[in-house]
Amino acid sequence: MPDGSDANRLGEYLHARRDLTRPEQVGIPGGTNRRVPGLRREEVAMLAGISSDYYLRLERGRDHNPSPQVLEAIARVLQLDEVETEYLLGLNAPRPRARRKQRVPRVPGRLRHLLAAVQVPAFVEDLHFDVLASNPLALALSPRLRPGENRLRSLLLDPEERRFQRDWEAAVVESIAAFRRSVGESVTDQRAVELVGELSLSSSRFRTLWARHDVKTLGDSSAVDHPVVGELRLNREKLRMGELILVLYYPDQGSADAEKLQLLASLAPAHAPEPATADHSVASGDLID
Repeated sequence: MPDGSDANRLGEYLHARRDLTRPEQVGIPGGTNRRVPGLRREEVAMLAGISSDYYLRLERGRDHNPSPQVLEAIARVLQLDEVETEYLLGLNAPRPRARRKQRVPRVPGRLRHLLAAVQVPAFVEDLHFDVLASNPLALALSPRLRPGENRLRSLLLDPEERRFQRDWEAAVVESIAAFRRSVGESVTDQRAVELVGELSLSSSRFRTLWARHDVKTLGDSSAVDHPVVGELRLNREKLRMGELILVLYYPDQGSADAEKLQLLASLAPAHAPEPATADHSVASGDLID
């Protein structure tokens, strides 16, 4: 379900990850009489070296100032990796004052020139996976990389994108976890709430995975079935530029994928259409120049 409030995001995350941690993973016998799928609260507290009452207060949002040492101890019990632990610690950081106005970031001219110059599929997105600009080869790779599209929505709701992905289920799991990490403390901003609400209503798979509170980085490669050149495996690089991300797909040198991408480039239009402005009034407070 959508995150309607950030009042107890820390407690919601702890609860979700506790449910996913099996007793056997931490050396506790499972048995058949357990009423919870994962660890009990008192088990997490015991293993983390804190009182059960204190851990209960954390999950229920009654204590908003746990020390980093306490959270790191809980992270070890829940077997969180480095990315998940960083996210957990971020949930306890002071939150910036919300801005009144939210607008789509503007792609600066120098970044548009870079898109036009690179000889691989490349596009610019924001923290919500909204595509803001793309070059001709990105559009030749997938028309769903055109400005105005949202990559997570396309992945979950567009049948063409489902056929395009070599392993759709793995891509969905990875992308939803990467989306939660990307929006981070902004999970309750207008655009994030809009997307989470839409996808929660439209996709049961999204609802299930969003409730897990998985947090991951997006993988460094992608495998697709292109309707023209067939199977294509490309490396993926994401370069963060403030609230904008430049995404590039490129093949290994001398590979069959490089030959296929060259063929795709020969079929791409010489010029990409002028990047559109997305029709939602969200993202950051001021336009990015």
